[in-house]
Amino acid sequence: MQLDLDRHNFTSIVLAGDRSKADSLIDHSGVSCKALIDIDGMPMVRRVIGALQASKVVHKIVLSGPEESELATDKPLAELVQSQAIAWLPPEASPSASAYHVMQTLARDEPVLLTTADHPLLTPEIVDAFGRQSLADDVDVTVGLAPYALVQEAYPDMKKTVLRFSDGEFCGCNLFAFLTPEGRRAANFWRKIEQERKKPRVVIGLLGWWAVLRYQLGVLPLEEALAKLSKRLGLRLRVVILPYANAAVDVDSVADYALVQGSFARLAAEDD
Repeated sequence: MQLDLDRHNFTSIVLAGDRSKADSLIDHSGVSCKALIDIDGMPMVRRVIGALQASKVVHKIVLSGPEESELATDKPLAELVQSQAIAWLPPEASPSASAYHVMQTLARDEPVLLTTADHPLLTPEIVDAFGRQSLADDVDVTVGLAPYALVQEAYPDMKKTVLRFSDGEFCGCNLFAFLTPEGRRAANFWRKIEQERKKPRVVIGLLGWWAVLRYQLGVLPLEEALAKLSKRLGLRLRVVILPYANAAVDVDSVADYALVQGSFARLAAEDD
């Protein structure tokens, strides 16, 4: 499928459901769901939507979650849905199930850019960089990663799951692109391993015991791991390395929330 890099190509899915309401971050914030947590005066899901709307690669946005009753509590968000500026579907039981369900409602040849509502430092620049690099190669699925050294330098106190390969250490960015109808099969695979998403060794285990051993010893290259996973899934996978520390920042804990709020406070101080 030939795609024009100079026009809007992606339908973006934003996952905004909750894994569980028994969440210390939700309790701490005092709102009914994680997506509506206020970040410097705005619910973080609206920050994500704003970045996608301002990007040059996204032409449509589908919000999966929050629940309809929760959606109604934020008037600007509800108006975006009512005006059909964005589409909305209720969330499924898990993020992977939500992603898979939304994809079933889209045209088969529609490229999909997937992200999450807890990504308040996402910018149009990050979205465009990921989208354009994803579209540039003839592959089925891309995954956004950021160099761990870059993330650690910008946010030394932030706890992140680190993927350690012989040719570099990386953090996930909650950015995924499904570029072909075949690529959407990866969303179904994600459903099977979702509970292990923060355990790199378990995921590497899908490649076989020798790959696990080499990963443990720090001698497994990223490209080799991708090639093995591509073969296992019958898909063409690649990573997009993003030179933005903010691409790897999500709000997954009370500590993350304090860190992101502090980031906005520092920016405001610098502008004064």
